[in-house]
This record gives sequence, C-alpha cells and structure tokens, in this order.
Amino acid sequence: MRPAKSSTTSWLAAGIVVVTAVSGSLVAAQSAPDGNGRYSMTPIPEGVLRLDTRTGTVSTCTKNDAGWACYTVPDERAALDAEIGRLQAEVEKLKGQLAAGPTVSGKIDEALPKSDPLKKVEPQAREPKVAEGDRKLEIPLPSDQDMDRMMSFLEKAWRRLIDMANRVQKDVSGKI
Repeated sequence: MRPAKSSTTSWLAAGIVVVTAVSGSLVAAQSAPDGNGRYSMTPIPEGVLRLDTRTGTVSTCTKNDAGWACYTVPDERAALDAEIGRLQAEVEKLKGQLAAGPTVSGKIDEALPKSDPLKKVEPQAREPKVAEGDRKLEIPLPSDQDMDRMMSFLEKAWRRLIDMANRVQKDVSGKI
C-alpha cells in the first residue's frame, strides 16, 4: 500500500465537512418552520389550505392545467357584517320616511258612511244568501262505539310503551 499524501487527506476532510454542513442545513431547513413566513399551509384532499397569518384569510389552493390557483374561502363573519350593515341602513331609511310622513291622530271628525259608494251592486242571485249569523256548521260527535275503539287503542299503546320501558330498564340494570 502506498502512504496517503497530506493533500489527499485534506481534500477528503474538506469534502466530509462540506457534505456534513450541507446535509445539516437541509435537515434544519426541513424541521424548523419559517418564523417570519406569512402563509401557513395545510394539505387537504383537494390541494392545500392556505392561512394568511397577517390578515387571517383562508384560501384553498388547487392545481389545474394552468398551474396552482388559490381562491378565498367565503368568511361567514364578513357576510353577516354586510347583512347587518344593509339592515341598519334600511332601518335608518324607514325611520326617515316615518319622520317625514304626515302624522295621523287616529280620530277623524266625520263619521264613516254605512255603505260603500264605490262597491258595485250585484244582481240578486237565484238562491237567497244566508246571513252570517244564520250559518251553522254542524260537526257530528263521535258515537260511544267510536269512543270505546279510541280508548282501547290508547290503552294498548300505553301498555306497549310501559312494557318497552320495563325491558329497557331491565337491560340497562343487567349490564351495569
């Protein structure tokens, strides 16, 4: 064997130092998150969910034929604030209309007419109309037989409910 020269040893040592430094920096870059980064990314099945750490907006980023495209996720709070603002503006508008309109006291000086002069007079129908007070609505009451059938049904339903509750209570007490 031939003895190693000092220049070969120094080149070998320098190479090991460089490889160690490069691999150490790659490991450090992969494990340590960027503390000053603006966006925080989270993988989702459709692509990536992106959170803007400065503004708080959330976007979904997907890859298509043209490249990556990010679309802001609708914010419920912004929609609610917009609706509240619209309703407040409408209330103010209605208050202004109400304040500008004439005031009505509720009582008038003249008596109202007994008949409506604008209403057209209808010709007499063939059948005489029945006055509102003369109309009678007849609802037949259930017979005793109908009442007995209803009571029998309710009794059966009640007994089944009690039996079911007892079975559930036995099952629960037996398992505890």
